[in-house]
Amino acid sequence: MTRSVALLGSTGSIGTQGLDIIGRNPERFTVAALAGGANLDLLARQAAEHRPPLVALATGDRQRLTEAIREYAVAGGHPGYAPEVVVGEDAASVAAGCRADVVLNGITGAIGLRPTLAALAAGSTLALANKESLIIGGPLVAAAAGPDQIVPVDSEHSALAQCLRGGTAPEVRRLVLTASGGPFRGRSRASLAAVTPAQALAHPTWDMGRVVTTNSATLVNKGLEVIEAHLLFGIPFERIEVVVHPQSVVHSMVEFVDGSTLAQCSPPTMLIPIALGLAWPERVADAGPACDWTTAATWEFFPLDNEAFPAVALARRVGAAGGTYPAVYNAANEVCVDAFHEGRIAFLDIVDTVERVVEGHNGMHLNALSVEGVLAADDWARREARRILGLTV
Repeated sequence: MTRSVALLGSTGSIGTQGLDIIGRNPERFTVAALAGGANLDLLARQAAEHRPPLVALATGDRQRLTEAIREYAVAGGHPGYAPEVVVGEDAASVAAGCRADVVLNGITGAIGLRPTLAALAAGSTLALANKESLIIGGPLVAAAAGPDQIVPVDSEHSALAQCLRGGTAPEVRRLVLTASGGPFRGRSRASLAAVTPAQALAHPTWDMGRVVTTNSATLVNKGLEVIEAHLLFGIPFERIEVVVHPQSVVHSMVEFVDGSTLAQCSPPTMLIPIALGLAWPERVADAGPACDWTTAATWEFFPLDNEAFPAVALARRVGAAGGTYPAVYNAANEVCVDAFHEGRIAFLDIVDTVERVVEGHNGMHLNALSVEGVLAADDWARREARRILGLTV
């Protein structure tokens, strides 16, 4: 049976790869809606190619987008294509609520929360790559989601979901998240003081956007993933481990009580977890490349250096505190990542500043059980991070 898909963040890395899978499997998927950011031209080209009924743009000119879609549609041999076009800050939520069978949320950052809730309210299966919406909106998202309504798209959590099918919940001893270690694996904290934005973006195995790649370099991304694993699978933080695996072939593992461990392995590509998110619990043939077992290879595993990379330990504290603390952790980090790439702060200042913001947060006075409360904590953390860094508030 064909599944309709709404893609949020269609012009980004996750969205473009999602469209690649859909384009190669027209008998399995159709596009119900596209929602993009500032790349109006690419969004128009995607719309003309896949011809969804709804196209949404976060910021830009509605008339210009409409005309661009028409021009590309005519050039592609579809002169009658004229979708509904929505522009504005709520555009992604409109697309998410279109009642598609599956909503792939590939938006980056806290702005993905409202679309996540819209997709769940519409009854769609949520293929979630926007980890931030689950992390900052934990209780809200959990309350809105039905059984098995959320399918993780992060490679690590997709791997865990696959491995967990190999046993029952009481049989699980611990989850093991793998981390590539980023471009600075093995370096001391002191040696990281002078690293540049270009060096932070030179990830050895993954091709990702600026925020996620920087978060991989600081290991903030792995901290967020520890919180996400706890929320998705209900495993206590003390039973979630992180190990460094530079080859990025083993995407994560589940250890069972009898001493056995199941691992999910594939070359470092997001195509496989995205395809699983779209088709879960089924698989999509030839979604991505497989391991070549005829070629000799070595897979390495190392303990995490918490002194050089304290972001994971901080995330554990944040996750255990709950409430609006995860929202504060995430928001402060987004501000610091931008400041780092603007040359305003040093690399080590990113996590150090996030920790200062977290320590200054009083989550008790904010209503964690509402979108407004979560977003108020997000706003406070951004302003506080800018104040600490001496930036314009």
